[in-house]
Amino acid sequence: MTERRLEFLRHVAQTSDAPIGLEVLDARGAWLRCADGRNYLDFIAGIGVSALGHGHPAVLRALEEQARRHLHVMVYGEYVLDAQVRLARRLAELLPAGIERVYFTNSGTEAIEGALKAARKLTGRAGFVAFDGAYHGDTMAALALSGNPAFRAPFEPLPGPVRHLPYGEAGALDAIDSEVAAVVIEPVQAEGGVRIPDAAFMRALGERCGRVGALLIFDEVLTGLGRTGRLFALEHFGVVPDIVVLAKALGGGLPLGAFCGRDEIISALAHDPPLGHITTFGGHPLSCATGLASLEVIVSERLAERAAQTGRELAERIRGLGVPEIAEVRGIGLLVGIEFHDATFAHRFVAETLANRVVVNWTLNADRVVRLAPPLTLEHADMEFALDAMGRALATARESVKDRG
Repeated sequence: MTERRLEFLRHVAQTSDAPIGLEVLDARGAWLRCADGRNYLDFIAGIGVSALGHGHPAVLRALEEQARRHLHVMVYGEYVLDAQVRLARRLAELLPAGIERVYFTNSGTEAIEGALKAARKLTGRAGFVAFDGAYHGDTMAALALSGNPAFRAPFEPLPGPVRHLPYGEAGALDAIDSEVAAVVIEPVQAEGGVRIPDAAFMRALGERCGRVGALLIFDEVLTGLGRTGRLFALEHFGVVPDIVVLAKALGGGLPLGAFCGRDEIISALAHDPPLGHITTFGGHPLSCATGLASLEVIVSERLAERAAQTGRELAERIRGLGVPEIAEVRGIGLLVGIEFHDATFAHRFVAETLANRVVVNWTLNADRVVRLAPPLTLEHADMEFALDAMGRALATARESVKDRG
């Protein structure tokens, strides 16, 4: 064990009893170079953050240019900062018509919090609706939306009231009533196991929210900016929400989130009282500069379309393995979920895949599902490397189960 790893375990707050523990020296493209002398293929893109892979020249160039101009100069929203304005304008151009106001934050969970405050402020209502399997972050209000009771229980009582409905079941939507300020939903659940609802459910949800006057909030923290084969996952369903929440890939590798909506929604936070929702570092000029650079590459190189094609091939190749331990393979763009019959086997598969130098991970709210979310720039040779590594990992995990039996 290296001295740096010992210091990590001693001084850095731990989030689990068994952290992955890769000691990363540098990263380029889809690859991580680590202190153990091995290179690892990052097949989760830093949990969706590094959509262009690591160290993309356009992102590094934007980072250097902005750093030479200025870093932090004032709390968000008070000064006119070129990087913020340009990114906000570009997002408004790409989002559905009417979603023209962007409030930048540091992260996805902070963006969710801001969206919830805006919904309460505008509607004057208290209640929220979320769905089973949902993940929206780990601050107190975002955690209250979580669809996994095991994560909520240690921190209760949580802000509310929040009502949880079955994900994808249109018949349950009648529970959304005139006491609900907003309904918060991931158009595709990632931590819920890559669950993809049908368009009829999403349309019924939009219609129900409109009927009772509840705002519809789409959490596109992971699905936004090309991940699902469209620039925004909402495009798959023909539904325009009132608020779109973005993060992860939004900053091009730096911390950045945003909640975006119509002017009358977002501007509700600017008065009665003024400064009713503020942030010191949200929309940091470095993050906005790199975010804009990354976004322009995604758009100009049509990486959403590339993700649709590459993801389709990846899912089909995994299905073609004909592995009896796999119950189902679900995919939309370069977001693929491999569901196993057994959670223990799924976790062993993750460990064995890492041993074969490919980073994958299981999902928080579906312990039998392993998620793949490689960079949108994934090269064919890297996909072949990953498929070979996963094939060997499956064989090793199967032998391990036999030996244990």
